Amino acid sequence: MGLMGVQENGNGEMDVSLGGKNKYKRMDSEFTQDIDDASHHQDRSSSTRKYVLACAIFASLNSVLLGYDVGVMSGAIIFIQEDLNITEVQEEVLVGCLSIVSIFGSLAGGRTSDAIGRKWTMGLAAVVFQCGAAMMALAPSFQILMVGRILAGIGIGFGVMIAPVYIAEISPTIARGSLTSFPEIFINLGILLGYVSNYAFSNLPVHTCWRVMLAVGILPSVFIAVALFIIPESPRWLVMQDRVEEARSVLLKTNENEREVEERLEEIQKAAGNTNGDKYEEKAVWRELLSPSPALRRMLVTGFGIQCFQQITGIDATVYYSPEILKGAGIQDNSKLLAATVAVGISKTVFILVAILLIDKLGRKPLLYLSTVGMTICLFSLAATLTFLGEGHVGIALSILFICANVAFFSVGIGPICWVLTTEIFPLRLRAQAGALGAVGNRVSSGLVAMSFLSISRAISMGGTFFIFSAVSALSVIFVHMLVPETKGKSLEQIEQLFQNEREWQGGEVELGDVEHLVQKE
Repeated sequence: MGLMGVQENGNGEMDVSLGGKNKYKRMDSEFTQDIDDASHHQDRSSSTRKYVLACAIFASLNSVLLGYDVGVMSGAIIFIQEDLNITEVQEEVLVGCLSIVSIFGSLAGGRTSDAIGRKWTMGLAAVVFQCGAAMMALAPSFQILMVGRILAGIGIGFGVMIAPVYIAEISPTIARGSLTSFPEIFINLGILLGYVSNYAFSNLPVHTCWRVMLAVGILPSVFIAVALFIIPESPRWLVMQDRVEEARSVLLKTNENEREVEERLEEIQKAAGNTNGDKYEEKAVWRELLSPSPALRRMLVTGFGIQCFQQITGIDATVYYSPEILKGAGIQDNSKLLAATVAVGISKTVFILVAILLIDKLGRKPLLYLSTVGMTICLFSLAATLTFLGEGHVGIALSILFICANVAFFSVGIGPICWVLTTEIFPLRLRAQAGALGAVGNRVSSGLVAMSFLSISRAISMGGTFFIFSAVSALSVIFVHMLVPETKGKSLEQIEQLFQNEREWQGGEVELGDVEHLVQKE
């Protein structure tokens, strides 16, 4: 009786039977299949990351317009003042009105983005801004310059509220913080380009140089036009329009795990009130915002508060009026002033990249602590330098150092995280309108600071003004500690649960497992 599964070949040697061969072939086939699956998953993961990154970059291009306007106006105003003979009050109004006027764009942007979609609202923002920029570049008088400034401000209002909302809604949870910070990167890049433009064109005739500086801001519109035909619509907006299959298609492109796609789609449908084909409640969004529930009130306090603190600590005054500040420190030559502002722009841009690397690793709150504490120290030190050292080489060097350090600490924390939090904490049905409300607070604060900085500094000195900014910055540290929760690693729907309980909101440190437990209890 022979052994089963073993047979003798022609050379008298023993071979494994056919059944054995199949066994080993099957194991080899499974191993090869595992390799193929892993390779496919890796390719899909890489493709997904590239696609989401491209969407975030294209969606952030509008932010270059805001940054460029802020940066270029700091230098262009020197030549505008000389060419059009405007007064100091007119200078303050020209610089600061853009932030105030952008309120109307932000308010309209919430409704517009719900009506025509996030993507096409970004396109509208670019068109309106470019019309304003062209009018400013050709303006023969202060009055026409103001009209162009108003148009540019409305376009910026649309852009600053919609880009973070779009990116937050399209990003996978694990990278949402980094990607939602992209608009702030591009604002900083725009500021740097504005500073460089000031320095590059400062040697042209006075009547021409500021017009060229402003006209260069029209160029990004070409890239924005291309972007609109590449990026998809927000999946959350598509669900709001009952276009669920289109939303699934977008999620499949931006999430590498298909099971996660279905879970996220179900979460979005539930948040939108469309799980059973229902529309949201008839209650108007703005009525809900004006008569908020306790949970929504906590969201509004956090979102609106962080937006205001971002600006009332004086960052726009530092950026817009850095030539004036450095002139007060002792630099008189225009070329040297504009060259020094380039150093400020470089510091602001480099450290926003640091924030992008750390925001999803360290979390939002640790970076906010680092940012607000660092800004408080830098603002106080700058105030002391301007007050006690006066003009001189040491005073100039320390002033440049503290201005650069202040914008660096701003960029590493409250600058980008302000927009990240505003897009994360509000429920879907309110996100666009609440984001618009937060942008209004941001722009009003920015405008008030920009329009009053020169007058206040003339009244109480430049140093005294920065002592006030340092005190406000100290208050922002307390605000972050008491009222800003940590949102790292949580889905947008899970974050909503953080604000349901006042203790968890004020504690600020709730683990993901705790949130999941809350969700399961609902």
